[in-house]
Amino acid sequence: MNLASNHLPLIAPPLARAVLSGPLRVLCLLYLCLSPACRRPSDEQGRPTRASYALAAVEGYVVKPTRLDADLTAAGTLLPAEETTLYPETAGRVVMLHLPEGRAVRQGDLLLKLFDEDLQAQLKKAEAQLQQARLTEQRLGELLKVKGVSQQEYDAAALQVRVLESDIDLTRAQLRKTEVRAPYSGVIGLRQISLGAYVSPATPITTLRATHPLRLDFSVPEQFATLVRAGQRVTFRVQGQTRTYSATVIASEPAISAEARTLKVRATVASSAQTTLTPGMFAEVSLQLQTRNDALLIPAQAIVPKSRDKIVFVSRNGQAVPTVVKTGARQADKVEIIEGLQPGDTIAVTGTLFLRPNTPLRFGKITE
Repeated sequence: MNLASNHLPLIAPPLARAVLSGPLRVLCLLYLCLSPACRRPSDEQGRPTRASYALAAVEGYVVKPTRLDADLTAAGTLLPAEETTLYPETAGRVVMLHLPEGRAVRQGDLLLKLFDEDLQAQLKKAEAQLQQARLTEQRLGELLKVKGVSQQEYDAAALQVRVLESDIDLTRAQLRKTEVRAPYSGVIGLRQISLGAYVSPATPITTLRATHPLRLDFSVPEQFATLVRAGQRVTFRVQGQTRTYSATVIASEPAISAEARTLKVRATVASSAQTTLTPGMFAEVSLQLQTRNDALLIPAQAIVPKSRDKIVFVSRNGQAVPTVVKTGARQADKVEIIEGLQPGDTIAVTGTLFLRPNTPLRFGKITE
């Protein structure tokens, strides 16, 4: 006869007393005491109930105001003061090229010259016509004084002078388009063309950079956007160097980026650091945002992340009460709480993943 526990309730009490007698009855009673019904209470999924957790002591932390030096580290990039990719304004063949790669040029230096003999011929022709037209205007003006010509004839001669002057201005403007001059003093990059090449307005010639002073661009999260101001000093380091450099914030974008939720900030690098830095370098920027003596810092492990919120279990009348908090600055092992907690609150630091609302709390250790 099968005496498994799931069949024992089917046996009638008289029959059970008859069958389960002597040593066999003792063994069955011992089996029932060790069955799952006599073990620690659990839910349908086999997880221990809240009552079982009340027996385990957790570590607590008393929230109190603390001094906080809000330092922020951001990724930045060094940029030149000015950077321009030079293009010709018109199409033509290169007849002169002065692009000293990697060397400095001064503002106004001629860097490239295109073929312009046709335009020079047009200019000479227009200048000769203008000279003759001015003589004609002068003669007709003298005749007009003695009524030798009509006013209409004199006006036509004066108009011809103005037309020729405009043609000369146009030709000179076209001649200027055959030249590429340095728009500012800087360093020439690698040239992209050679002497004799035929170029168009879409052909890049080279890049001109002004490296003094260098600019430092970096971004800060939107929650710190109001703490960054013009004139603020920041420090940064670049890869491959142990030296720490300084820069001064000059401006920031008037709006926060909707994609990255960050604010772009620009600073100028101190002149003493110009010689050892190169545009394009990656910079690790450090800036001190503010110092507060009433910041509420709690251990980072006390925060339980949820899908949309962050919660902390606070002890209320000996029970765990989940409280939604808003975090701020972050340190190595602590996080600032901006909203949700008050000084004097005792929170659970360990065992937070097993706590449930209104679970009885018993602290084995409380840190202040």
